[in-house]
Amino acid sequence: MTALALPLNARGKVRELYDLGDALLMVASDRISTYDAVHPTPIPGKGQVLTGLSAFWFERTAGLVPNHVLSYEDGVPEEVRGRAVKVRKLRMLPVECVVRGYITGSGWKDYQATGTVSGIALPAGLRESDQLPEPIFTPSTKALEGHDEAIDLEGAVAAVGDRSLVEAARDASLALYRAASEHARERGVILADTKFEFGVDEQGALVLGDEVLTPDSSRYWPADGYAPGRGQPSFDKQYVRDWAAGSGWDKAPPAPAIPDDVVAGTRARYQEAYELITGEPLSAWLSRTGAPA
Repeated sequence: MTALALPLNARGKVRELYDLGDALLMVASDRISTYDAVHPTPIPGKGQVLTGLSAFWFERTAGLVPNHVLSYEDGVPEEVRGRAVKVRKLRMLPVECVVRGYITGSGWKDYQATGTVSGIALPAGLRESDQLPEPIFTPSTKALEGHDEAIDLEGAVAAVGDRSLVEAARDASLALYRAASEHARERGVILADTKFEFGVDEQGALVLGDEVLTPDSSRYWPADGYAPGRGQPSFDKQYVRDWAAGSGWDKAPPAPAIPDDVVAGTRARYQEAYELITGEPLSAWLSRTGAPA
């Protein structure tokens, strides 16, 4: 757990948010959670991957939608550099903006049951992990406790209270997904789905916030092993989730400790995702931000 001599604004399963007065400091930890419970075993370097990969995508997509980034160095305490970012204060929308390009996860379960995902009718006969004809916007609630719940566009409008703002977030989400999935595919990685979080600034403009296109907020698959009709190996925390599901744990807190081999495998997957997508070793990001050795 990070302990800085700054006012703590909020603590989540993975991040701490500190108040800097006119800005916020968002610090990513090495914690990992499954089934809404945080495991006592950290994944070394995970916070650096989440921050470095977000930095890559924020910079790459800045022409599509403004983001909340101010600095990874100025105003960032030396002890958390490489896994922390100074950001603008925003009024965050109370929905998560999920985009799916492939049918998998909870979307696959919904499709099997109803032929739809978030009220969107999909073609008959899709197999698990099939690419969809077009990416779809499938928002969800932001649960303070427990699981987020899928909603449709009208549900998002009701939650936000502003149709034009939700439609702008939808359009930005789809544009971000298309740009990111094209780059990832060129690097040998499939971006199956992802979620974005947006806020509005003091002028009422839509701004991309939180983390973006990381292995925690996205489902990344190696392209060379892709085969529809089954689940796919992934670069995200599915590796830990699969271990947890088979461990005998009842999925109620407290979460169990993670074995060393699962920690090592998860760490390797996170770092491989960073290196494939950015085209550089994680050490390059750490050097640029002056992260402690």
